[in-house]
Amino acid sequence: MPHDPDPPPAKKFKPGSVFFRLDKNKPGMLLPRKGNVSTAIDVQRKQLPIYQAKPQLLNQLRQLHNAILIGETGSGKTTQIPQYLYEAGIGRQGIVAITQPRRVAAISLAGRVAEEKRTQLGKLVGYTVRFEDVTSPETKLKFMTDGMLLREAIGDPLLLRYTVVVLDEAHERTVHTDVLFGVVKTAQRRRRELNKIPLKVIVMSATMDVDLFSEYFNKSPVLYLEGRQHPIQIYYTKQPQSDYLQAALVSVFQIHQEAPPSHDILVFMTGQEEIEALARTCRDIAKHLPDGCGPMGCRKVILSTNIAETSVTISGIKYVIDTGMVKAKRFNPDSGLEVLAVQRVSKAQAWQRAGRAGREDSGSCYRLYTEQEFDNLIPMTVPEIQRCNLSGVMLQLMALGIPDVMNFDFMSKPSPEAVRSAVDHLELLGAVEKKEGQVFLTALGKKMASFPLEPRYAKTILLSPDYSCSEEILSIVSLLSVDTVLYNPPARREEVLAARKKFSSSEGDHMTLLNIYRAFKKVSGNKEWCRENFVNSRNMGLVKEVQAQLRDICLKLNLKLESCGTETGNVPPLPRPRDAKPAYVVFNELLHTSRCYMRDLCLVDADWLLDAAPEYFGRKLRPTKS
Repeated sequence: MPHDPDPPPAKKFKPGSVFFRLDKNKPGMLLPRKGNVSTAIDVQRKQLPIYQAKPQLLNQLRQLHNAILIGETGSGKTTQIPQYLYEAGIGRQGIVAITQPRRVAAISLAGRVAEEKRTQLGKLVGYTVRFEDVTSPETKLKFMTDGMLLREAIGDPLLLRYTVVVLDEAHERTVHTDVLFGVVKTAQRRRRELNKIPLKVIVMSATMDVDLFSEYFNKSPVLYLEGRQHPIQIYYTKQPQSDYLQAALVSVFQIHQEAPPSHDILVFMTGQEEIEALARTCRDIAKHLPDGCGPMGCRKVILSTNIAETSVTISGIKYVIDTGMVKAKRFNPDSGLEVLAVQRVSKAQAWQRAGRAGREDSGSCYRLYTEQEFDNLIPMTVPEIQRCNLSGVMLQLMALGIPDVMNFDFMSKPSPEAVRSAVDHLELLGAVEKKEGQVFLTALGKKMASFPLEPRYAKTILLSPDYSCSEEILSIVSLLSVDTVLYNPPARREEVLAARKKFSSSEGDHMTLLNIYRAFKKVSGNKEWCRENFVNSRNMGLVKEVQAQLRDICLKLNLKLESCGTETGNVPPLPRPRDAKPAYVVFNELLHTSRCYMRDLCLVDADWLLDAAPEYFGRKLRPTKS
């Protein structure tokens, strides 16, 4: 291997080369972190900013049917409001639901509140996320993903188990949150009309378009909470950065060379691949730091996606590096394609990211873009409901018994084209049918709505008994429903490829994943085997749990479950010569970074497509005669 004459990147770093220099005349910039003194939980609760407002808050919440609660990240609203309500006896006749856009937030918050209440998780305080239910008949404070409450509403549109619904992190405007707004609003109105126990709705956020939310929830009053108490200095780059990953790398080591060793750094990035690549580069550079520069082990450097904007709190963060980028879904109704694309954050997101630096002390945020670029950012993130495939949403709304899904009371209405495209997609799958301008759920569609899955996955499972391969399809769908079960350390690329070769199938990624899963089960999930084959044993364990729950749903629907064994011809794809380019492939996801990539491919025969949907694929595949 030829010798690389260039010195390690760290030796080329010139502190201050990317940003305006730190002002050394402001010693407040670099205060040492306060010692980590373990404080009793009760004392910690009383130190939160929200504690001072507790009496006034409870007085307001007792009287109001709806309230919009705005509080900076760190005010304590998410962990304390549910406890305040319970302790004051508000909503005790039923359950207090606290919804979160992300499962990791629902789980960690439930754990924290259970600890504060000194109770076992799953008793008084529990959580429900997709494929995991840690609750009991005793549960009164229930943290859950917004998608899970939405699923519960299919069986109970009035949400009669609940007396209070707290819609947290509302500013994130996920597709499930937006649908839940309409479902909860309807349940509240219907309960009033039917003289049922009233439903109290509390919408909580760190930042949002207050007027829009207040108007939607019947002109609800807005309550403001104090939050962060520490100043944050914002730095911008002098010039636009063509490579934000390189700029992030430079920034990490610039801060490391200048800042006291106990100060931690949080870097916002767009996804797993970027995080793994930057982590590897940071570790490599850390081995060749210049003389006089302390070791990297003295501080935390956290590389995170936008999950750390509000959902997860990390203590000790003094510096935030904001790449200004985020990965988000974009849907094109004309092509019917949904793309996961890297794009600019909104101003609201940028301020959320900056706020992570001022939780415990004064801090700094380094934005890897110019002040002019910041000024040109859109003010608020476009709601997901206006930029994603709505077929799953439409199926859920119809399963909820919504009479006119085309005119559902969305806070931010999706485009008519996106709604039509979703209904067309469901019609193609056989989930709905149109009669006299109305859309109706079919018997198949009702079964599809039983699965907490995208409609296409649900349809695949329901069809699998016809091909005697339901066990294999359940495995594949489960593998696609969790985070990646494989890991690919760039430094060991050759070893990874050699390990994968043992399981690789010419038929496509789905069969390769199935081969790996079968091998994992054969060795009973042996940890050493997982390490040798670069398999994430924790996620593989989750696959087994997901598969068990999907199997339960299948049994409730009286589906015949059987395995095709080694006869995998019916599963999905078609064998081909190794060097031949496939005519048609099926893929699970499109990812757009600098280029567009397909993820999870398998080969298909054009005849299969014509068999599955003759009218649709007849138009798409066969050339028209002139």
